[in-house]
Amino acid sequence: MRISTLTMFERNASSMNRQQSEFLKVGQQFASGKRVLNPSDDPQAASRAVGVSQAKAVTQQYMDARITARNALSQEENVLNSIGDAITSAKTLMVQAANGTLSDADRGSVASELRSIYETIFGQANATDGNGRYLFGGYQDNSPPFVKGAGGTVSYEGDLNTREQRVDASRLMPVGDNGNTIFRSVHSSAGYVAEANAGNSGNVTFKGPLVLDAADPGYGNAFEVSFSVSGGVLGYSLDGGATTQPYKPGEAITFGGLSLTLEGTPAAGDSIKLAPAKDMNTDLFATLEKAIAALDSPSGGARQQAALANTLNTVMRELDNSLDNVLTVRASAGARLNELDVVDTVAGNRMLNYEQTLSDLVDLDYVQAASEYSLRMVGLQAAQKSFVDIQGMSLFNFLR
Repeated sequence: MRISTLTMFERNASSMNRQQSEFLKVGQQFASGKRVLNPSDDPQAASRAVGVSQAKAVTQQYMDARITARNALSQEENVLNSIGDAITSAKTLMVQAANGTLSDADRGSVASELRSIYETIFGQANATDGNGRYLFGGYQDNSPPFVKGAGGTVSYEGDLNTREQRVDASRLMPVGDNGNTIFRSVHSSAGYVAEANAGNSGNVTFKGPLVLDAADPGYGNAFEVSFSVSGGVLGYSLDGGATTQPYKPGEAITFGGLSLTLEGTPAAGDSIKLAPAKDMNTDLFATLEKAIAALDSPSGGARQQAALANTLNTVMRELDNSLDNVLTVRASAGARLNELDVVDTVAGNRMLNYEQTLSDLVDLDYVQAASEYSLRMVGLQAAQKSFVDIQGMSLFNFLR
């Protein structure tokens, strides 16, 4: 069979090109650290690697979302901590103001301190996250949630929604709380609050109420203790009932599983209302405004002193409820932060599994690749040498 010179050159060139291509491919694998450079190298592994990479990318997105959620919850927790400290300071001032030896000037000084705490809480209620978004406005986070009206009364302008963020495939987490929940609500466990009628003309004061029996059929209802004079005898009745009991100063009266201790001398028509905390004033700002107004008012007579004592008693109970509510919301934020840590740990393990799977699918085995590299280099050198030897052969070399 006759083999032309062109055919010989083409076959040898094709062999060298193939050997060089395989040699360069191993070099690319070394440079990239990947065994699968193109889907054609291992179609099955390449297909699985795409799926794993997508799952890894989704997991990374959730990790980024958790960073945002953690920042928001951390900021809220810090603000709630400051608000809790401020309410505690206000309670301390209320105890100080309840001291009967204080003069009007002394109470005015306490009112000035309380006003400063009021402004601090108001500022914290309108705190932002550093990007201009208000923390406690719900989804209305582009404007201050709390606004002072013409009379200085604070109103809530945010909505009642809670901002949420998906932090994992199966977890949609609240990343904030609205201001109504924090500053205008009480915890479900809050008990009763008593408040004297602002129009009382006597000097009756109250302590309590205390819970005696939460299983009483009347427990949970609202009550009103009204005072009247019949036949020259001062008495009281519940909810305007016809039955009147004689009034004895210092003696505790019981009803609906509650106990209320009264002191002083009420006038006919005076009344004291008792109701579950959720049905009374739950606005922290209104509580502070009420306390400041009472402290700024002169208390020269017995009626004024009784009104001050009753207001401070009511304010103390409302501040206790507000503090419990703030601490409950803060504990919830802390629990969500802990949950993020747990989800991060699980996601970290998942990412390690994805990395290992990708490595098994497409990463290079350097020991095997080094052997392959040497083999391809020898093959390329052999092809080059054989081509040189063959292309130099001629029939004339064998003619004598």
